Amino acid sequence: MDSVSFDINDALKHYMGDPASIPTPEADGTLVDCENDPESLADNAVVNGVLNPIVDAVAENPDAITRSTIFDSLQFLLKCAPISSYPRVPCAEDTSLLAADTPTPAQRSRSLGSGATDRRLRDPDSELFKQSRYTSFLSAHALSKIFDLITSGLATEADVIHNDLESDEQELIAHHKQLLEMYGFLLQWTIAAVETKAAEKSSTTAPTRGRGKPKGRKEVAKDGTWDSSTQLETALSTMCKVLRLKLGKIFLTTSERDTFMSLLTRPVYMILESEQRVKSTSIRMHGFKVLCIAVKHHGHGYAAQISIVQNLTYFEHLSEPMAEFLHILAEQYDYPQLADEILRELSNKEFNSNDTKGPKSVSTFMIRLSELAPRLVIKQVTLMAKQLDSESYTVRCGLVEVFGNMLAHLSKSDERGENHKSQMNAFFDVLEERFLDINPYCRCRTIQVYVKLCQLDQKFPKRRQKAAELACRSLEDKSSHVRRNAIKLLGTLIRTHPFTALHGAQLGRKDWQERLDKVDAELNALKPPVDAPGLDGDKGNTTVDQALLDDATQIDATQIESPRKQPAEMTDEEKIAAVQKARDEAATSEAIEKLTLTRRYYSEALKFIDVLHEATGTVCQLLGSRNKSEVIEAMDFFEIGDAYNIEQNKVGIRRMLRLIWTKGNSDEGKGVQAHLIDCYKRLFFEAPDSFSPNDAANYIARNMISLTFGATPAELTSLEQLVSTMMKQGMVPDLVIGKLWQVYGVQKREISRKQRRGAIIVLGMLATASPEIVVGEMETMLRTGLGTHGRADLQLAKYTCVALRRINPTGRQAKESTAKFSRLQNDHAVLVRLAAITEVPTESKDWYGVAEQAINAIYTLSRHPDVLCSEIIRRKTRAVFSRPSSPPSSRATSRPGSRDEAQPAPSPASTAEAEEGADLAPLSSQPAPSSPTKQQNKDNTAGLSQLLFIVGHVAVKQIVHLELCELDFKRRKQEKEKTAAATGRSSLGASTSSRRSASQLKDKSKVDDEGDELDLIGGTTEDDFTEAMAHIRERELLYGPSSLLALFGPMVSEICANNTTYPDRNLQQAATLCLAKLMCVSSEYCEANLPLLITIMERSADATVRSNAVIALGDMAVCFNHLIDENTDFLYRRLADPEPMVKRTCLMTLTFLILAGQVKVKGQLGEMAKCLEDEDKRIADLARMFFTELSTKDNAVYNHFVDMFSLLSADKRIEEESFRRIVRFLLGFVEKDKHAKQLAEKLAARLARCDTERQWSDVAFALGLLQHKNEDITKLVAEGFKMVQAPA
Repeated sequence: MDSVSFDINDALKHYMGDPASIPTPEADGTLVDCENDPESLADNAVVNGVLNPIVDAVAENPDAITRSTIFDSLQFLLKCAPISSYPRVPCAEDTSLLAADTPTPAQRSRSLGSGATDRRLRDPDSELFKQSRYTSFLSAHALSKIFDLITSGLATEADVIHNDLESDEQELIAHHKQLLEMYGFLLQWTIAAVETKAAEKSSTTAPTRGRGKPKGRKEVAKDGTWDSSTQLETALSTMCKVLRLKLGKIFLTTSERDTFMSLLTRPVYMILESEQRVKSTSIRMHGFKVLCIAVKHHGHGYAAQISIVQNLTYFEHLSEPMAEFLHILAEQYDYPQLADEILRELSNKEFNSNDTKGPKSVSTFMIRLSELAPRLVIKQVTLMAKQLDSESYTVRCGLVEVFGNMLAHLSKSDERGENHKSQMNAFFDVLEERFLDINPYCRCRTIQVYVKLCQLDQKFPKRRQKAAELACRSLEDKSSHVRRNAIKLLGTLIRTHPFTALHGAQLGRKDWQERLDKVDAELNALKPPVDAPGLDGDKGNTTVDQALLDDATQIDATQIESPRKQPAEMTDEEKIAAVQKARDEAATSEAIEKLTLTRRYYSEALKFIDVLHEATGTVCQLLGSRNKSEVIEAMDFFEIGDAYNIEQNKVGIRRMLRLIWTKGNSDEGKGVQAHLIDCYKRLFFEAPDSFSPNDAANYIARNMISLTFGATPAELTSLEQLVSTMMKQGMVPDLVIGKLWQVYGVQKREISRKQRRGAIIVLGMLATASPEIVVGEMETMLRTGLGTHGRADLQLAKYTCVALRRINPTGRQAKESTAKFSRLQNDHAVLVRLAAITEVPTESKDWYGVAEQAINAIYTLSRHPDVLCSEIIRRKTRAVFSRPSSPPSSRATSRPGSRDEAQPAPSPASTAEAEEGADLAPLSSQPAPSSPTKQQNKDNTAGLSQLLFIVGHVAVKQIVHLELCELDFKRRKQEKEKTAAATGRSSLGASTSSRRSASQLKDKSKVDDEGDELDLIGGTTEDDFTEAMAHIRERELLYGPSSLLALFGPMVSEICANNTTYPDRNLQQAATLCLAKLMCVSSEYCEANLPLLITIMERSADATVRSNAVIALGDMAVCFNHLIDENTDFLYRRLADPEPMVKRTCLMTLTFLILAGQVKVKGQLGEMAKCLEDEDKRIADLARMFFTELSTKDNAVYNHFVDMFSLLSADKRIEEESFRRIVRFLLGFVEKDKHAKQLAEKLAARLARCDTERQWSDVAFALGLLQHKNEDITKLVAEGFKMVQAPA
C-alpha cells in the first residue's frame, strides 16, 4: 500500500482556505461515484462499506492511517460535512458568491492556496463539494463513527509513542511525528464538523414552538438521537493524554511544536465558543485541562493570551469561564503569568463609549477573576486603575466591583501590616470618589459594593460613617436607581451597625445622648483642677530614668536652698501614703482612659444616628416618588429603622399611610399597596411568637389604638382605608375586635381619654368593611360615647357618631356590603341620643365636630331626618332666644340631654304641626337681634354660633338628602319597570313583614304608605320628579312659607353684614360658614348675598373666615356656575393673600375647579404660576402638581403660556432668577416642535416692543429655552437690546 505524502503546513493551508479544495485522489471509488450524486451519501450502507474496513485497519494498527486510500477516504467524507454554519439551502447560483463574500474569520487572515484553485478547476461540476460548504451530506451516524475512529487511533498512537520514548527509540520519532500530525489534523477537522452539526441542529430545532413544521424536520429527528458530548469528553481526554507525552523529543523546533499545539487547542476554543457546550461542566473542565497543560508545558501561553482576549471581545458568555480557566491555571498548575499578562493587556486597552458588548464582557471577566483569584488581581490593580478614566461606564462599574472584592479579600486575610492598611485605605478612597461618577450606573454599582462590604465580619467603623454620609447625600441624586440603592445601603448600615457591644442594638438618640452626658459627668469628676500639681506631670515623670532624676535633684539642691528633705528620710507612714497615692493615680488614669474610649464610642454612635435622622427627612419625600421600586425600598427602610428604635422613623411610618391611595390599576400600584399592608402587618399586627392568644390580641389592639395618637385628619383617613382593606382581607382577628370594645366600654375612671377615643376610632374604621361590628355593640356606644363619658369628652362623642354612621354604608361601601339596612324611626334610642348630644351646654370648640357628625349620623340612619333636625333647630332656638326671666320649665328645654334620657322624644309629626306656628312666632317677627344689647353674655353668643352652625349644616345635608331621594326614586322606578306587579307586591310584603317590631297597627300603616309611594312612582316620570326636587331646593327650603330654614336666612345676612355690631370672632366665623352653606342651597339666595360674601372674603381680618369664604365660592362655582363665573377674579386674588393658610386653600380650590373644568381660565393662570416660587414649600409643591396635571389636558400649558408670560414679566416684584425658574418649569411641558416654533414666533414679535432691558432679557431667555431652529430669531436675539432715545 502506498503511504500518503502528508505535509501539515500544506494541509492546514488548504483547510483554512476551503476544506473542499483539499485533493483526495486516492479516495475510495464508491465515494468518488457519489460526487455528482450527493444524496446517495445519505445511505448509511454506502458509507459503512467504506468505513468498516478503515476502522478494522486502524484498530489493528494506528499506522494504517498513513495509507493514502484510508487517509483520502476519511478526508473525502469530512469534506461532505461543513465546518462552519451557513444558510440551510441557498440558491445554486449563490454558492460561489457565499463562499467568496462571506468568509470565516480564518479566511480573512489567510488567502486560498493554489491547491484550492487547481481543485476547483479540476472539479468544476462537482455538485457534492459545491453544496457541502453549507449543507451536511454526511449523516450523524457516519460522523460519529469517524470521530470514534480518529479518537481511538490517536489514543492508541499515544500509548505507542509513550512506550517508544521510554525505550528511547530515536529512529521512530519522525514516523511518530507524522502520525501525530495526521491524527491531530483529522481530529481538528472532525471536531469542527461535529460542532457545526451541533450548532445546525440547535438552530433548526429552536423555532419548533411555531405552528409550521420547518424544513428538514425529519432529518433532524433522525440525527437528533446522537449526543456528541460523551465523544467530545473522550476526545479531550485523549488530547490531554497526548499533551502529557514528552513532545519536546518529537517536535524539535518551536514552529513545529506550535503548529501541532494549534491542532489540539483550536478545537478546544471552537468548543468553548458554543454556549451550550460551556454550560456542561464536564466538557468545560476537560477543555480547560487541555489548555492548562498546553500553556504550562508546551509554550502555548502567548497564543492563549491572544485567544482569550479575542474571546472576551466577541463571545460574551466566555467572560466567566475564562476567569475560571485562569484561576485553575494559577492554582492547580502554578502558572499565574498568563493571568498577569491578560490583565496588563486589558488595562491598556481602550474602549469606545458606544461599544457595549466588549466592555461588558471584560468587566464580567475582571469581576469573576477578582472573586476567584483576588491575589492574582491585586498584583495588577495599579495598572487596572487606569481604566477608571475609561469612556465606557461598564468598565468603570466592573472596576468598582473589583475593588470591592479586593477589600473583601483583604478583610479576610490574616496580615495586618502597614501595607495592608494602606491598600485598604486606597481602595476605600477610590470607592468614595465613585459616589460622584458622572454615570448613574457607576454610582449605583458603588453603593451596591458598599452594601456587600457592610455584610462582612469586619465592620470598618471609620469608613462606615463616611459611607452613611455619602449615602445620605445620594438620596438627592437625580437618578431614581441611585436613590433606591442609597436607601438600601442606609438600611444595611443600620442592620449591621457596630454599636452593639455595650447596650444592645437599639439606636434611640435620646438613650445614647443620656449615656454620653453621664460619661461626660464622670470624666469631669475624675479630672483634676487646672491649677493642681498636675496629674499629667506625675504621669510623665514615671517614664523618666530614676538615676537621671536623682542627679538632677542633687544639682538642684546645691544651687537652691530647699526645705525639702531627701527621699531617704521618709517615714514608713509617708512611704505607705505615697504608694497608696501612686496606686490611686494609676487607677484614676486607667479609669479616665476607659471613660475617654467609652465617650468616643458614644460620640461616634450619635454621629451615625444624626446622619440617619437627616436621611429620614429625605426618604420621607421619596415616598412620593413615581418610581414604585424606590417607594417600596423607602418603606423597607422605615420598617428597619423602627426595629432599631430610630425616633425619626415614626414620622416616615406615618407618612407611609398615604400610599394606600396609590392607584392600583397597574401591577406596580398593586405592589405598593400590598407592600404597605405587609409592612404595617409586620409592624403593628403581628405579636411575638412567645405570646399567648390573649396577650397577642392585647398587643395588637394596643398597637392599633396607638396609631391614632396625634394623627392628623388626613392620616386618619388614610389609616381608615388601610384598616378597612386589612379587615376585608381577614387580617384582623375577632379577638382583637373584642379587646377594642373592652377598652372603649370599660367604666373604670383610670383609663385615659386618648385610649378610649383611639378604640372607637379604630372600630369605626373596621366597620367600614364590616358594619356588623358596630351593629352588635350599639348599646355600648349609647352608654359610653353618647352617655356620660361622651358628654365629658366631646371628641369621644364625635367619633362615636362617626362609628354609628357605619351601620348604614354609603357610596362604594354600600355597593360592596351584603347586609341591607332599614332606616330607623325618629323615636329610636340611637336617634334620640344623637339629637341630645347636639344640645350639650358647652362653649368648647369640640362641640362643632360633635354636632357635625351627629347630624351626619341622623341623616344616614333616620327615615325622616328632616323632621328630627327641624326639632333640634327648634329646641336650640328656644334655648338661645329664651329670656333669662323665663320660668324653669322653659329653661329645662335648653338642656334637652337629661330630658331625652328620661323620656322619649315627642312624635315628630305632631311636634312639627303643633309647635311650628306657636313656638316660632316670636322668631318670625324678630328674625335677628337688632343691637348688641340683646346679647346679655358670652353664653348667648356661643349658643347663637352653635345654632347657626346647626342651621347651615342641616341645610347642606338636606340638599344631599334630596339627591339621595331622587336616586332612590329612580332606582325603584327601574326595578318596578323590570319586575312584574305581582312580584313587586310579594317583595313589598316580605320587606314589611321583616320590620314588625313596635305594633301591628304601625306595621299596617307602613305597608299602606309604601304601597302608596309605589303607586305614586308608577305614575310619575323621572323628569317630573327631578323638577320637583329642584323646586324644593330652590324655592321651598329657604323661601317656603312653612320652611324653618327660611327664618334664618335674613338673620345670617344681618350678622355677617354688621360685623361691628356683632364683633364676636366665633360668631362671625359661624355666621359666615352658615351664610356660605345657605347660598349653596338656592341660586336666588346666592345671587342676593354674593356681594356680601365676596366683601367678607376680601376684607375680613380673620384668616379662617377668608379661607371658608374661598371654599364656599368654590362650591358655588360647582352649584351655580353662571353666577360665579364672572367673579373668579376675586378668587384668584386670594393667591396673593398674606396668610399662607388662605393662599394654600385658594390654590387647592382653584386646582380642583380648573382640572375638573368647572371654571374657565381667562389668563389668570399667571397668578398660579407665581406660586411656584412661594416661600411655603407646600404651596410651591401644590402649584407644581397643578401644572403637571394641567399639562395632560389638551396642550393647556402651551395655550396659556403667552398670557402667563405677559403677567409674570409685567410683575416687577418677581426677581429675575425666580422668573427664569418659573418659565423654565412651564416650558418643560411644551414638548412638540410645532408648538415650540409657534411660541417662538409669538415671543420674537415682542422683542421689538420691549421698553426695558429686563423685558427684553426675559423674552430672550424664553426663546433660548425653545427648540425653534429659526435663524432669523437667533439673529434677532444675537443683536441684543437696542435703546432708542427720542430727542427732547
